[in-house]
Amino acid sequence: QLQLVESGGGLVQPGGSLRLSCAASGFTLDYYAIGWFRQAPGKEREGVSCINISGGSTNFADSVKGRFTISRDNAKNTVYLQMNSLKPEDTAVYYCAADATCSYYQHYYDYWGQGTQVTVSS
Repeated sequence: QLQLVESGGGLVQPGGSLRLSCAASGFTLDYYAIGWFRQAPGKEREGVSCINISGGSTNFADSVKGRFTISRDNAKNTVYLQMNSLKPEDTAVYYCAADATCSYYQHYYDYWGQGTQVTVSS
């Protein structure tokens, strides 16, 4: 079965950090760009970051630039989203998705994970 599994979410205080992981099973991520998306309560899902197949190109939403980084370890079939200086407005369910190219066009993505909850609160 082809699937993506996110992990690493949790409760963190403002200013804290979390590292999310997106692991693939049933297929290799070598041929896929990975996007991270998030959906806050009552809001539409939005793009956060993406990384291309080689890892040489990344993109970040303005709201997370300078605070989040994205990386991939193809040997581990995993993509990471390092989130620093977290703010309450970062609270959301975070999803990873796989596609041939890096973009925020959600309907292009072939595979999606089930999501992991990130809560930033004191």
